[in-house]
Amino acid sequence: MSVAPIGHRIGRWLVSGPPLLYLVVFFAAPTLIMVLASFRTPGEFGGLAPLIDESGKLDLNVEAYTRFLTEPIYFEIFLKSVWYALVTTLICLLLAYPLAVLIAKSPKKYRDLLLLLVILPFWSNFLIRIYAWMIILGPNAALARAVNSVLGWWGAEPVPLLFSSFAVLVCLVYVHLPFMVLPLYANLEKHDQALLDAAQDLGANAWHRFWRITFPLSLPGVYAGAALVFIPALGIFAIPDILGGPNDSLIGNLIKQQFLETRDWPFGSVLSIVLTLAALALAGFAAWVGRRNGGFGGPERA
Repeated sequence: MSVAPIGHRIGRWLVSGPPLLYLVVFFAAPTLIMVLASFRTPGEFGGLAPLIDESGKLDLNVEAYTRFLTEPIYFEIFLKSVWYALVTTLICLLLAYPLAVLIAKSPKKYRDLLLLLVILPFWSNFLIRIYAWMIILGPNAALARAVNSVLGWWGAEPVPLLFSSFAVLVCLVYVHLPFMVLPLYANLEKHDQALLDAAQDLGANAWHRFWRITFPLSLPGVYAGAALVFIPALGIFAIPDILGGPNDSLIGNLIKQQFLETRDWPFGSVLSIVLTLAALALAGFAAWVGRRNGGFGGPERA
């Protein structure tokens, strides 16, 4: 056996080995532990009961899965979480697309500054940014007074902005908006201006140029941004915990409650598995749509 293939094999393992080891230790192993815990029985004082019961039998069951499937409240919370994530993704797309276009079409000397402004919120702590919205949306804040003044002119009752679904949605959009802007910009700034110029020469107006050229070419950025927004928004718990009302608990809040408050680890594991499967299904669907659209809407689609 020659030295070259052995060296090639060793080099390949040196490159792919650390990421593979990381995924096994921090993703595959915890997922396997979570799956095994979902078939266990809750302990008398929380956690997990012994795997072998007093009679010497293996104590495994599907009670936690039965509970999730038979009690509709949990499925309703999951659907509500999906709805919040979908609305957040759509609003982020509507806000991020024109911003990404603006940055991509700006002179190069201004692009770095504009990108810096987009990622600037990441320089402060996540929780600090959430608590800042408590001040912005508080009952004595200028925003709440302005909104309620307008409602008063129309004869409507004042509405609380804080501890409401509105506050949760606003903060979800605020936190995840950069994750939509960045992949869109990375895609849009690579577009060939000659394609738009050719379409204009052939008589296409700005609206047709956008829908027939720009938008199809930007679909990779749209798919990437949608995944980066939807998946974390689906499982987030800090924002509903701090800014939401009693009816704004999402699947992430329910998982946290099962592990840290009620200490029903098997049921918390079931909820975590459902959330993980939903995220994997979304990633698989996005990949399928990308293949169906010829590589995420590449130039051949335009």
